[in-house]
Amino acid sequence: MGAYKYIKENFQKGYSERSDILRQRVSAWRKEGAVTGLSGPSNIARARELGYRAKPGVIIARVKTIKGMSKRIKPRGGRKPSKSGRFFSYAKSLQSVAEDRASRKYSNAEVLNSYYVGEDGKYRFFEVILLDRAHPGISNDPIYSGIISSKGRSFRGLTSSGIRHRGISFKGKGTASNRPSQRSTHRGVKVI
Repeated sequence: MGAYKYIKENFQKGYSERSDILRQRVSAWRKEGAVTGLSGPSNIARARELGYRAKPGVIIARVKTIKGMSKRIKPRGGRKPSKSGRFFSYAKSLQSVAEDRASRKYSNAEVLNSYYVGEDGKYRFFEVILLDRAHPGISNDPIYSGIISSKGRSFRGLTSSGIRHRGISFKGKGTASNRPSQRSTHRGVKVI
């Protein structure tokens, strides 16, 4: 067993549902802003799985998103109350929303990936891995240089959570991997 497997097991023990460590951390995170820059990832094993490397130009940000569905304004007059649906789920996942917020805050950086770190009754927290486009350490890196060449990855749904909410699965899992999205195939658009 490698070292990161042991680190992962320790992290999962510390982050069990009734853990005091998790409760203290989440209560501290709740008081922070919506997007907070960090010196390093809280879950190093998960960050490394998603492409994080401790080198200059790689940025970690913790993002706070509000849980639950969006509430619409109640329509006035002339409608049957049962037809005025008020709570609607988002088309995007909360993880994709978190990536978009981090991308807006760090406009000079490109989103590599993100992962879940915790939640309380009102908020869900994600850590987003970003790459600085202007940094020579990133632009000269053979792995990262291809990622920073495509601008607005999170907004266009090119991150792993974006691919998930667009309805495109990875090869061999679930739906066909060669189609653009569930909506376009539903409308009968053919992709050649």
